[in-house]
Amino acid sequence: MSAAFGKCFDPNGARYGIPTYPWRYAPDGLATRRQLRARGLRPGGQPIAAQAMRVSRRRQSGVQVAYLYRVDLAKPVRPMTSRKWGALALAMLARRTCRVCGITYGYCLPTSLGMCPLCAHPDSCDSPRSV
Repeated sequence: MSAAFGKCFDPNGARYGIPTYPWRYAPDGLATRRQLRARGLRPGGQPIAAQAMRVSRRRQSGVQVAYLYRVDLAKPVRPMTSRKWGALALAMLARRTCRVCGITYGYCLPTSLGMCPLCAHPDSCDSPRSV
């Protein structure tokens, strides 16, 4: 057993307070939020049942953690209402509309510019508006 595997294996919760398993070695019946969502479920207010941990060089703490929830206690995802669909559609429309020229594009505009690329760089020679 490697040292990294041993550091991440604590099924009784003596070291970290909750049961800890190495990445991809969690027992059946436990799932992350994303895995629950893929099954059409949500945690539904239940406490964290365990955690999956792996060594990470990118993190300052040196480990990456994913919280696990019990699948049998998970609840179904709440369905979207018509008002939520409408609010989402308006939000996406605002992300595709330029604030300067008012043109609506078929893609989301970059937030780094705050406007469409044609308004951000009007002096470029390949712009159709520079004529």
